[in-house]
Amino acid sequence: MSDRLLVLNAGSSSLKFALFDGGGASMARLAEGSLARMGSAPHLSLRVNGTSVETRAVTRGPVDLPAAATLVFDELDRLGLLEGIAAVGHRIVHGGTLFTGPVRLDAEALDRLEHLVPLAPLHQPHNLAIVRFAAERLPQAVQIGCFDTAFHADRPRLDKLYALPRELTDQGIIAYGFHGLSYAHVAQTLRELDGPRAGGRSIVAHLGSGASLCAMDRGASVATTMGFSALDGLMMATRCGAIDPGVLLHLMDDKGMDAAALSDLLYNQSGLLGMSGISGDMQVLLESAAPQAAEAVDLYLYRAVRAIGSLVATLGGLDSLVFTAGVGENSPVIRQRICAGAAWLGVEVDAAANQAGWGVISLPTSRVTVHVIPADEELAIAQGMVACLAQTGEG
Repeated sequence: MSDRLLVLNAGSSSLKFALFDGGGASMARLAEGSLARMGSAPHLSLRVNGTSVETRAVTRGPVDLPAAATLVFDELDRLGLLEGIAAVGHRIVHGGTLFTGPVRLDAEALDRLEHLVPLAPLHQPHNLAIVRFAAERLPQAVQIGCFDTAFHADRPRLDKLYALPRELTDQGIIAYGFHGLSYAHVAQTLRELDGPRAGGRSIVAHLGSGASLCAMDRGASVATTMGFSALDGLMMATRCGAIDPGVLLHLMDDKGMDAAALSDLLYNQSGLLGMSGISGDMQVLLESAAPQAAEAVDLYLYRAVRAIGSLVATLGGLDSLVFTAGVGENSPVIRQRICAGAAWLGVEVDAAANQAGWGVISLPTSRVTVHVIPADEELAIAQGMVACLAQTGEG
């Protein structure tokens, strides 16, 4: 059986993909790319063996997920990259309480995941649609699901609970946490750098369009800022983050907003975009002279620093601080300002290393080691696929 593994990471506005050779002790990345900006001006990028072979606009108008998947698969097929694929791995946002590790996506598993759509209505349908597309296009390949919630499944029960009637808790109204595949990759990287200690007491800042923090103890999730949904916690590009539930009741009672209007407000019209009235893109706001842009960035940073303090209390101290994802990897200004807010913990940043934005960016005198670790959800999925295939005897 071929050892080639195809990874698909489907979102609401992009489809990322990667192809790995899963054989041998190391996992070689044969190709990777994405179809981005699906809802506006779709753009395909593709690298094979580390070399860019394609970067172009693919159509003048928006495309839906099936059309995007067709474009990606046709391009991979044209280059002969779909030959001999043994398994296709998928990022599934929500695994609920049933799926706490990678699983083969048979009909029963897919049916159970369909029942979780109400828990992640903006993400889960895209994830499951691409599974079905891949199964039709590559019927010989095993379909495997890897879950964003799984990394947090074993964290302490108290971090999962809301102070609601117990029957609601028993029905699954708990804090699940997300960005787990990103955090799993960071935890593995910390183990490679630091051995079993894995950074000790760490806080990982996944700062992208969506944003969250995770407190880890030796690479295991202890607490995280996202909860029942991907709305909670930090302020994000277009999501509000933590909010008083009374505000929502007020908007329903006084403004007549229904669930659909509230969903659009909280997911698409708030956060950096809502505060600034300009953009949800951090770099655009940092370059803007508008006072609203500056205030939006200030609130973003204030919320992040305050949340770090809360997680430090949970951990009982801090040994490592890690930045990952789009903003975390690419904005020296945001890293510097967050670290300045955490100076009371003994965080000292090397200005030149921070500007370079790679590896350890703290000074030797810093009591907290500060890392920049590029996100790699695709590698985390591929590693999960290998574990799942080995467990089922197919690897």
